[in-house]
Amino acid sequence: MARFEYRGRSERGDAVTGVLEAASADAVATQLLTGGITPIEIHAARERRDLLQDLRRRLGGGAPGLEELILFARQMHTLMRAGVPIIRALNGLAETYTNPVFKEALADVVEHLESGRDLAGSLARHPQVFSSLFVSLVQVGENTGRLDEAFLQLAAYLEMEKQTRDRIKAALRYPTIVIVAIATALAIINLKVIPAFARVYSGFHAKLPVPTQILIAVSDFTVAWWPYLLAALIASVAGVRFYVHTEQGRYRWDKLKLRLPVVGGIILRATLARFARAFSMSMRSGVPLIQALTVVAMAVDNEYVGDRVRAMRNGVERGESLTRTAATTGLFTPLVLQMLAVGEETGAVDELLEQVGDFYEREVDYDLKNLSDAIEPILIVAIGVIVLVLALGVFLPMWDLASAVQGR
Repeated sequence: MARFEYRGRSERGDAVTGVLEAASADAVATQLLTGGITPIEIHAARERRDLLQDLRRRLGGGAPGLEELILFARQMHTLMRAGVPIIRALNGLAETYTNPVFKEALADVVEHLESGRDLAGSLARHPQVFSSLFVSLVQVGENTGRLDEAFLQLAAYLEMEKQTRDRIKAALRYPTIVIVAIATALAIINLKVIPAFARVYSGFHAKLPVPTQILIAVSDFTVAWWPYLLAALIASVAGVRFYVHTEQGRYRWDKLKLRLPVVGGIILRATLARFARAFSMSMRSGVPLIQALTVVAMAVDNEYVGDRVRAMRNGVERGESLTRTAATTGLFTPLVLQMLAVGEETGAVDELLEQVGDFYEREVDYDLKNLSDAIEPILIVAIGVIVLVLALGVFLPMWDLASAVQGR
């Protein structure tokens, strides 16, 4: 629908102006007359470009977060249960959101619904907003006539996903702050503190200890070349970010994340919990097994794990059992494989997969609670090494000079 600006008079003769969305100027006039306004002038509204919004869109930013998607799913569930037509529901919700990308996506969805397309196909046109898992469950809900239940399941899944991400971020916040503080302190020491001590030592014309010479040499190099070092650091970060966004780079980075010390195992179990939850929800909703594996491979948000899930799909397509293909990936524990085997034998794979998700999430919770205890010794050792180096390099010459003065 297009946007139209209008000028008119109310029943009391007051001037009225505004903007309305409608299919044509005649539709705007009809709407105004119905509301008791006599139109004087109606013309198409000029499209006002938001340069900041365009820049964020070009850079891939501005996509709605999990909070907005959870709210959208819950509101759609409520409106579908109440019997509100889909187009009317989407139009009403679009007016309540402030995210421009989300508003434009919903407006485009409404436009395609009015042209005769289904809801899932309309949502699939916006992969930056609605994931493949979101679209697939909406499609199943449309086909089975249980669209309200599909939105309720999506809201529950997204809420658990948000809780897992929030827990991981909260656990990593403390070590991240400490590491940033250490890096900042080292930069200040190299650029400000050590040069001041070097000027003091140079006045004594004494032979300095080897640790002090190394510290002064590193400081001199940093002071002389810090603009180039900063530029190299920024270029390296930008290059790594660019490489990670390529297909091969993301695969290697996602594989490396799972092998990081201390946090790699937590990330792996959180990813597998996401896989189990999404797979269970897909099968419970009636998504075919092959399609469910394809959708879940894109929903786990890890290319390495997604590649293993696609390998499971290929094995199932060849006629192998789900348990056997899962065992060949090397991702799952023997306990989980046993639960999958029992699920295939009893026909309750979705229920047991939900238990698998609970199992992994409990492990993640336990590891996150102990993460600080595991990282603190490493940070303490790192800080101790830094203090030791500084003590040997900065204060050792002072002690030598003090001893020489006392000896005289």
